[in-house]
Amino acid sequence: MSHFNRREFLKTTTAAAGALAFTGPLALSATRQTATDWITLGKSNVKVTRLAFGTGSFSGQVQRDLGQDGFTRMVRYAYDRGIRFFETAESYGDMHRMLGVALKGLPRDSYRIMSKVTTHAGVNPREKFDELRKLANTEYFDIMLLHWQHTDTWPADTVRWQDGIMEAQHRQAIVSHGASMHGLPALRQAPQMPWLDVAMIRMNHKGVSMDAEDYNTQGLGNVPEVVTHVKRVKKNNAGVISMKLVGEGTFNREDRQAAMKFAFRNAGVDAVTVGYKNTAEIDEAIENLNAAFS
Repeated sequence: MSHFNRREFLKTTTAAAGALAFTGPLALSATRQTATDWITLGKSNVKVTRLAFGTGSFSGQVQRDLGQDGFTRMVRYAYDRGIRFFETAESYGDMHRMLGVALKGLPRDSYRIMSKVTTHAGVNPREKFDELRKLANTEYFDIMLLHWQHTDTWPADTVRWQDGIMEAQHRQAIVSHGASMHGLPALRQAPQMPWLDVAMIRMNHKGVSMDAEDYNTQGLGNVPEVVTHVKRVKKNNAGVISMKLVGEGTFNREDRQAAMKFAFRNAGVDAVTVGYKNTAEIDEAIENLNAAFS
């Protein structure tokens, strides 16, 4: 399928699916929902699998340590199990290139790639997006996020990067866009920003590695406030993808199950990304997410 046809296909999906504002635990549909369902991320109109393959465990160190062959086997295993949403970032070292190698030969319209760009001053957005596309061996990114927004002024501070993304969308190098936010001052801006198609927000039931007043706190985040902002963002029909579902690798199996259930049934997120270092972790994440809907 060509990129043009693919984009037309995406446009035929309705954005209404992501528009619900949750006021309590997520109501389950009559049809059994699973980790590998394709869902639409709000007004982005991009379809992704509910569970993503994250490449940023400890800034990608865990995945890089697998080596290219080991990492490729992991990506292909996840793909064969039905995970077709892959997430990386400029700051994850060599992960764009490694992911491009791992996905080589697979039909491009059979998976989605989300990248995150670091919004440095003095960097040309167009050149940076083209550099990342070349590294990832892809003609386009399905989603591009402004990475690590951690101040309450980020909507104004990143206008140049927002414009750069819109220009890239015009030339079909990017399909949709959003931001990943760290810290409550940054997160509080998300519901007020119509530009956001997709928001990446840290989420688990314990508040480990989640948002607080200090984005870099070593303490626990404010879970109730984060959930409130997730619901407000979704009310504006933006898609929400959550990270930190396993508490930066500190959770046991029981807490990993509880975190997945909390993210979907209480916070009402659309999708989650989890980093893996072996196939057993992929199997468990699928099982945990499936159980969240059972």
